[in-house]
Amino acid sequence: MGNKLKVVVGVTGASGAIYAKLLLDKLNQLNDQIEKAGVVFTENAKEVWQYELGNDDFNTLPFKTYHINDFYAPFASGSASYDVMIVCPCTMGTMGRIASGIASDLLSRAADVMLKERKKLILVTRETPLSLIHINNMKTITEAGGIIFPASPSFYSKPSSIDEVVLTVVNRVLQIAGFNINNYRWGDNE
Repeated sequence: MGNKLKVVVGVTGASGAIYAKLLLDKLNQLNDQIEKAGVVFTENAKEVWQYELGNDDFNTLPFKTYHINDFYAPFASGSASYDVMIVCPCTMGTMGRIASGIASDLLSRAADVMLKERKKLILVTRETPLSLIHINNMKTITEAGGIIFPASPSFYSKPSSIDEVVLTVVNRVLQIAGFNINNYRWGDNE
């Protein structure tokens, strides 16, 4: 892989904080492939993280964290030329605001920037079942160039722990984002 990536991670209050934690852990391991990285949490994301994971490790991340209302963050502008944004996990409310072009906080503004600059926007959605509103928002974002990535794990690799199950999603997200990682690939055992 030649160029290092400029990446922003948005974390919302959807259930599935473990997806965000393992994504951030994995990004830290891929630091040699990162030029710049920024993270933005919604307030609900921090509450869900504490509830589901029983810690506040989001306060000690190895990446710069930006306040949800910090519109001076570099990725709030297209001129900063970030390559990819991953929202993980992504609530349906956040997805709806992005689909509607409502850039009312840093997370939704950064997503809006990614779409207008024709950069990669990956939304790791965590909701079931889906309403027609959700499906239409997914369609709108897909038509605008975004990638809807449901947090649906695979079992080809025969994961034996919750972390290994979650990593089937996280690793695939990172591949789609443009990172060079070793990951289970169907048919590699042949």
